[in-house]
Amino acid sequence: MGKSSKDKRDAYYRLAKEQGWRARSAFKLLQLDEEFDLFNGVTRVVDLCAAPGSWSQVLSRVLIKGEKFGRSAWEDEEGKLRQQLLKVFGQELSAEEKEVINQREREKHILKPRKDVKIVAIDLQPMSPLEGIITLRADITHPATIPLLLRALDPSYDPETKSQQASQPVDLVISDGAPDVTGLHDLDIYVQSQLLFAALNLAMCVLKPGGKFVAKIFRGRNVDLLFAQLKIFFERVIVAKPRSSRASSVEAFVVCLNFSPPEGFKASLEDPMGVGDRLAKMSKTKPREQPIMAATTLQDPTTGTWSASPAMAAHRNKDGVLELPMPENMDRMARDGRWIAPFLACGDLSGFDADASYHLPKDRVTLDPVQPPTAPPYKRALEMRKAAGGAYGKITSK
Repeated sequence: MGKSSKDKRDAYYRLAKEQGWRARSAFKLLQLDEEFDLFNGVTRVVDLCAAPGSWSQVLSRVLIKGEKFGRSAWEDEEGKLRQQLLKVFGQELSAEEKEVINQREREKHILKPRKDVKIVAIDLQPMSPLEGIITLRADITHPATIPLLLRALDPSYDPETKSQQASQPVDLVISDGAPDVTGLHDLDIYVQSQLLFAALNLAMCVLKPGGKFVAKIFRGRNVDLLFAQLKIFFERVIVAKPRSSRASSVEAFVVCLNFSPPEGFKASLEDPMGVGDRLAKMSKTKPREQPIMAATTLQDPTTGTWSASPAMAAHRNKDGVLELPMPENMDRMARDGRWIAPFLACGDLSGFDADASYHLPKDRVTLDPVQPPTAPPYKRALEMRKAAGGAYGKITSK
């Protein structure tokens, strides 16, 4: 987490330090989980591009320690309030009814850590250790990473078999990785898409059928093509924007649910998906959902009224719902793979606005970051500046 003036006014930046998170990005994963229930039934997770470790920290506290955040934590607070009101206004209830209510509320506040949890975090940069997290320093684009990951997931894995499929697959793969942006949006989007495909290739080697995949993307004009490609491997794909992600940023997240690859497909980093014509062939054999189409209307120049065009002639069914037939060029659109990706904003207006600046109280105490950067990309620049005697070099007196 930086220390710029914008960061100091950012509510999520301050909340992250107050609540003990390593970075404000922890709130993004929490809001995605609140919307899609990502952690439901999950015990085995792989966190890609994990440094500085805020997403792994969320996994550790939710899965290993059994803590609650977001809506479930708010429900616990409401339960405590109900217990207080019960003590004041509960004279009309019988002793048995009071005991049942109290027992239910006590069960809500008990931490419920999950059994047999295994979380593996991978990043090129070093990451400070976290409780219950296996950390690997490796490149997710390199084939040699797969044996390391499979060995971390299953200590009995034998690299001599040269298998690139997990014997004990995972329930969830998440990736919050992004390249160092250049400001050239087309270039940044391209590099980010390549990082996403690397994460997807690795995820398909370890995901179990029905598993989930969440990754950061940069929204661009080809997001519909990306959506169509992900639909080959997952039953449901949504582009989501957490409220803690600044609206001024092109950042978003693809949430892919129910992993169901084409029949006979085997993932491998030595022969990654998307190389050659494999992706095109799979897109023809895997059926996909019908896209969402907008009605095409025409205006009568004489009367000025609007009506549906002949190709999109609409009619109302018996329930009074206006139905629109698909256009005649649907087959060509399906071949081209151009589909409208559903977009969902996560979080309601009760949360903080990531783009807003909130006034700081006068008695506010400045907190240091929970985990300072271990190996920031600007570390070498700071060392060179220090060796030169400061920002303007060494000052010599005449």
